[in-house]
Amino acid sequence: MEQSAQASTGTETPGAPGADGRARVPAQSRSCSVEYGEYGEGTDRERCGPADAARGEHTHGEPPSPALGFARPGAASVSSRPVVQRASVRGQILDALRTALVTGELLPGEVYSAPVLGERFGVSATPVREAMQQLALEGAVEVVPNRGFRVIVRGARELAELAEVRALIEVPVLLRLARTVPGERWTELRPLAEAGVRAAASGCRATYAEADRLFHRALLALSGNEQLVAIADDLHRRAQWPPVGGPARHGRADLVADAAEHLSLLEALTAGELDVVQTLAREHFAASNG
Repeated sequence: MEQSAQASTGTETPGAPGADGRARVPAQSRSCSVEYGEYGEGTDRERCGPADAARGEHTHGEPPSPALGFARPGAASVSSRPVVQRASVRGQILDALRTALVTGELLPGEVYSAPVLGERFGVSATPVREAMQQLALEGAVEVVPNRGFRVIVRGARELAELAEVRALIEVPVLLRLARTVPGERWTELRPLAEAGVRAAASGCRATYAEADRLFHRALLALSGNEQLVAIADDLHRRAQWPPVGGPARHGRADLVADAAEHLSLLEALTAGELDVVQTLAREHFAASNG
């Protein structure tokens, strides 16, 4: 199976940072075994060779998986077997995979197998498969029979369509809320907007993507419509995955400019300036597709 992750050289120490600062993960052999009882997935050793091959996922001779960790987005990579909290193994893996998608560590068009990623996380393949199935529901990956999961290739047209749909949903809601929500309620959201500015200044796409999502979620939550918030949140996640070619289209300057628009939008909402709110909101979504 083809993998885009860079293989370690013979002189590197497994798990040690390489020239790019990311932890290097050794290639997985045909019958590597993973201790996973301490992580709540069982008490026996899982064989990654024949057992997983029977599931239709080939693992022997597969190049190393990308350097993924369970730290918060933007934090330094952890060791090659990060400590996983027993109560939320699947959730932590899902968060790590989402971060890897946003940063481009999981590349569009590439196929990744659950056993190999499970080896990277130090857990069985089961919670990885469960997390990948959730990502499939979110439109980030697709199941490839007998191989694993392929990261969806998202082009400019699809991103433009997502931006248009988000604008059609969020702009009218913001205009309605601007007429009814007291100014002090908008002021309460300023710490979230400022957190977004700091996240953007870090230059880390994953850190800013989460701050951006939380800000938009908080805006729409003032409507009291939970279904609206859930749908908009799903669209936001889909719009975060980088298109083919990687995440380079959004550099630090682009992230900072996007975050600054949040502060300007809050000021207009607080002042009840409907025309300004509409203009800023539409430009914000148009820029998110840029």
